[in-house]
Amino acid sequence: MASAPSFNVEFSETNSPGHQKIRPRQEKQEVDYMQRAQWLRAALLGANDGLVTVASLMMGVGSIKEDVKAMLLVGFAGLVAGACSMAIGEFVSVCTQRDIETAQMKRAIETKTKTSLSAIDEQEEEEEKKERLPNPGQAAMASALAFSVGAAMPLLAAVFIENHKVRMVVVAVVATIALLVFGVTGAVLGKTSVVKSSVRVVIGGWMAMALTFGLTKFIGSEAMQI
Repeated sequence: MASAPSFNVEFSETNSPGHQKIRPRQEKQEVDYMQRAQWLRAALLGANDGLVTVASLMMGVGSIKEDVKAMLLVGFAGLVAGACSMAIGEFVSVCTQRDIETAQMKRAIETKTKTSLSAIDEQEEEEEKKERLPNPGQAAMASALAFSVGAAMPLLAAVFIENHKVRMVVVAVVATIALLVFGVTGAVLGKTSVVKSSVRVVIGGWMAMALTFGLTKFIGSEAMQI
């Protein structure tokens, strides 16, 4: 008498409830470059501004007066004033942006029909949109910290050099290298073109430094003395 065939039933892990709950979490672990762009923009903007502002002021003052104390004093004053200004400006700007996006999100929820999504799906979508909103405090702190880091580079490069001409060259070289590093860092973190980002940052930084240097030297020249 033939025995009844036995069936070995195996449950796939992909069909288990536990695995189905884990999959959305794994998908959420993907990098959100739009959200990263918020603090990355503030950080790179602050670092570039700090470096360009302090380096150009130090070189401008150094071209008028060969005094390391005057250069460091102007550079430190630019660091403190610039960091505070960047933090406050970034906080106010991002707060305004957040208010606009929040109001727009509320209007979209009110006008959207509820036939396509369930109440749970709508709540999850709303929470996801709130997570994407910019953080004013984070942007302000990142901007102020980045400005301070960028501004400290030419200060540290000049404080240990006694010869005036060598000090001016070192500040210019350090500023160029730092601008290049900022451009590469922003491109790597944002997954964009490294060459394009680096060239844009270096050329833009040098244009700003040249303009500030020229105006500072012109204002301090003998022709402008009253």
